Amino acid sequence: MNKKTLNDFDPTGKRVLVRVDFNVPLDKELSITDDIRIQAALPTLRYLLEKDARLIVMSHLGRPKGAPERKYSMAPVAGRLQALLPWHRVQLANDIIGPEVQALADNLQPGDILLLENLRFHPGEQKGDPAFAAAIAALGEAYVNDAFGTSHRADASMEAVPQAVRAKGGPVVAGLLVEKEIAYLGNAVLNPRRPFVAILGGAKVSDKIAVINNLLDKVDALLIGGGMANTFLAAQGKEMGKSLVEADALDTARSILAKASGRLHLPVDVVAATAFDANAEAAVVSVDAVPADRMVLDVGPATVAAYQRVLENAKTVVWNGPLGVFEMPRFAEGTFAIAHTLAGLADATTIIGGGDSAAAISAAGLEDKVTHVSTGGGASLTFLEGQALPGIEVLDEA
Repeated sequence: MNKKTLNDFDPTGKRVLVRVDFNVPLDKELSITDDIRIQAALPTLRYLLEKDARLIVMSHLGRPKGAPERKYSMAPVAGRLQALLPWHRVQLANDIIGPEVQALADNLQPGDILLLENLRFHPGEQKGDPAFAAAIAALGEAYVNDAFGTSHRADASMEAVPQAVRAKGGPVVAGLLVEKEIAYLGNAVLNPRRPFVAILGGAKVSDKIAVINNLLDKVDALLIGGGMANTFLAAQGKEMGKSLVEADALDTARSILAKASGRLHLPVDVVAATAFDANAEAAVVSVDAVPADRMVLDVGPATVAAYQRVLENAKTVVWNGPLGVFEMPRFAEGTFAIAHTLAGLADATTIIGGGDSAAAISAAGLEDKVTHVSTGGGASLTFLEGQALPGIEVLDEA
């Protein structure tokens, strides 16, 4: 996937539209509780600002229904962005398009930032409306996608806006964050150093069927954990007690096992609890001896040891989905043990596929000990499924 990047055009003095992912969590007082997504975009913003570009920055926030809602305003984001970039003027537009917004964009000075209001305040955003996109494209002369987390969506700002910018002769390129995501995820799937090991967890097989099917003939080993392992074990005829098992996915699981040729590894022991509760009675049992009145909430120590033996020689590892209910400390041991194993692999490329896996790595305090933590759970999952990402496909070819 060879796409043009910031190095492929000169932004000096230009009005540059930058699509970012500033969908940050807010508390009841509308204060930002975690600004990691804003921080992630700063390298791209600083690069452009140092070149005296004039930035029109856009993002969605929350789930408004195509109309303005105060609780979803970008105002808190504008404040935080100004604090993080104190030497630059940050203005918040009171709309996304229209004469007033166009005037603000036209009057930007080199090094200024105009943050548009929430893209989802307009119904045209999620509909991919070309007229809405053309009005946004009119604000700038170039387009940069630095929002990997929404690149799997064909929203107007992700697909139609860059198309409109290109139509009038402007460059359409990847920002530094998106460039990094493409490099790591793309190389991992298309050109991995071997042995290549994938770790898949999470609750449901049905959520990961496409990923499994795409990776199964590419990996040297596929390690399964989380609730989805229960369905595979049940497909082998094992009794899983009160555990989450997808009855309608059993045939699919059997089909996957039949073609896995020994590459798919399942738990050999598990932590079985009396209830889905942090304080429930729990014990380590063999997968052949799960009590009828218990549910599996984590992988056991023998499984961790077996998975660690597979991982110790790995050169590329992709991990998507926790191995247990890691939000409850008693059932996080398997997930955290594997996280520490990945952090200790000195000569391996270790990629965490966003979402709950990223949250688990963060909870373990190991973000800096792995090669790459993806910023997009849904986007990285779509990428691992082998599907095209509209926000990436639309970028100029290098």
